[in-house]
Amino acid sequence: MKRINKAGAVTLMSILLTVALAMTGCQSSGAKSPEVTQNEQTKGEGASNSTAPASENSEEQSGEAIKEGSMEKEGNVVLKELAFVYNEHTIAISDTANEEQLEQMLGKPDNLKSHTYTADDGTNMDTLIGFTEKVYTYPGLEIKTISIPEGKQDSIFHIEITDPKYATVRNIKAGDSLDTLKNAYPEGKLLGDGAPDEEDDFRYEPSNYVDVMSFHIKDAKVESIQIYSLLD
Repeated sequence: MKRINKAGAVTLMSILLTVALAMTGCQSSGAKSPEVTQNEQTKGEGASNSTAPASENSEEQSGEAIKEGSMEKEGNVVLKELAFVYNEHTIAISDTANEEQLEQMLGKPDNLKSHTYTADDGTNMDTLIGFTEKVYTYPGLEIKTISIPEGKQDSIFHIEITDPKYATVRNIKAGDSLDTLKNAYPEGKLLGDGAPDEEDDFRYEPSNYVDVMSFHIKDAKVESIQIYSLLD
């Protein structure tokens, strides 16, 4: 009887020990401590927050791209490139300039012509009816301005240079070599074959395709410079 009780006790202890181990295993594998749960929640929140700035940045980057010539920096960047310098005065396409202002910067012109477009003037420029164009002629320089109706200010839309005393803002002037021009305006291109002993035009043209600087090349040198804005 004692042997039976002893054996039963041993069996009972084995069963209890097995149950205890099983319960411990369940707790360790199935349950999580508050600290672990809190850390995982914090990580989850961090991941969620980390994606927010990326989303915001992508929205900012996906906004409308700034087109060349539309960003202001001491005036329009592109239009300030389409300019020439004389006696420390920079004169650019689209600058407003009346007779007095041009005379102060360039002196009195040799000739000044004015024409107001009308339906019967023979020019067939119907889109410019009512506009007044003025042409200022200096030795080696011609400047054209136009003013829209209703008393708006004159605006420069065409400049032609043949005298080397008038240089572009990148210091290119009539008489400079083609190589010098290419170094100063690497964005530009020759429109023709560009043979050194032939005539060609080298064009610097911003992305808006409206404002243009064109250098006429002859004998591998700059013969003349035209800076102009296409009129609608």
